[in-house]
Amino acid sequence: MTERPHDTATPAGKKILITGATGLVARTVAETLAAHNEVWCLGRFRDPALEHRFRQRGIRTWRWDLARDELHGLPRDFTHVLHAAVERGDGDFEDAVAVNSVAAGRLMTHCRAAEAFLYVSTSAVYAPQAPDHRHTESDPLGTASAWLPAYPVGKLATEGAVRALAVALGLPTTIARLNVAYGPHGHGGLPVIYFRQMLAGEPIAVPPAHQHYCSPIHTDDIARHVPRLWAAAAAPATVVNWGGDEIVGVRDLMSHVSRLTGVPVRFAPSDVTRAVVAYDTTRRRGITGDCAWSWRDGVRQVLDAHFPGTVKAAPEERSVQP
Repeated sequence: MTERPHDTATPAGKKILITGATGLVARTVAETLAAHNEVWCLGRFRDPALEHRFRQRGIRTWRWDLARDELHGLPRDFTHVLHAAVERGDGDFEDAVAVNSVAAGRLMTHCRAAEAFLYVSTSAVYAPQAPDHRHTESDPLGTASAWLPAYPVGKLATEGAVRALAVALGLPTTIARLNVAYGPHGHGGLPVIYFRQMLAGEPIAVPPAHQHYCSPIHTDDIARHVPRLWAAAAAPATVVNWGGDEIVGVRDLMSHVSRLTGVPVRFAPSDVTRAVVAYDTTRRRGITGDCAWSWRDGVRQVLDAHFPGTVKAAPEERSVQP
């Protein structure tokens, strides 16, 4: 990992609202910002231990199911909003569109006086290109997903709602299309999900003739980028690809995990895969600067967090026997 620069964009003394903080992406953001700000997290909080952890860190929790609940009684004087919660749809296209777009609309309207609103979208909104294509923010959009069909439909519909409300409300907004996120919390992200399959002896589905490429980003870098993405918010909304600085193929990524752990990996050609894409990070770097984690160091750290003792020592770390 490279040395992390001091982040002068990190806010202090602000009142921040975060959704989705019990998952992978926003938890590190919430805990990081709570050190110098008043942070509120909205969610269902099915895990009492996690809610207790938040409260111990001074984070205020508010019960909210984005599929049903309005925001009656919630303060309106938030200065910054991060909306990372999502209803994936599980194949129900109508549900994915209605729940996600309405929830975003409720949040933006409720917090219309905020300094900045950040909506977490996805790389899945891009139309298919060549496997190694580096997507820019102006590339064609599409919603074809064999693995999770309703998910990109809901995300793209919500992007439309967010764009409209940013202008209608005059609310400075950033739409950040997240690539492959991974980290020590939640389900861990794609490397951890696939490693669990490896441990179970299950093959990883890959395209028959090539491999998907991605721009993985560690949740530490996500937390560091959020204040800068808020600072870039505008009306009309700023749109930016949110991924790491490096590009890696999924086969190459999981082969690296196999070498780190000694657990064999098998790949199974399939037409139904977790399709990911690679990013051109020019716009994002202009907003956030470089990432601190390389994917190799980041994956090692995350595997060690989720599976202590599983990662083998690197060659330079191994003791030499006489």
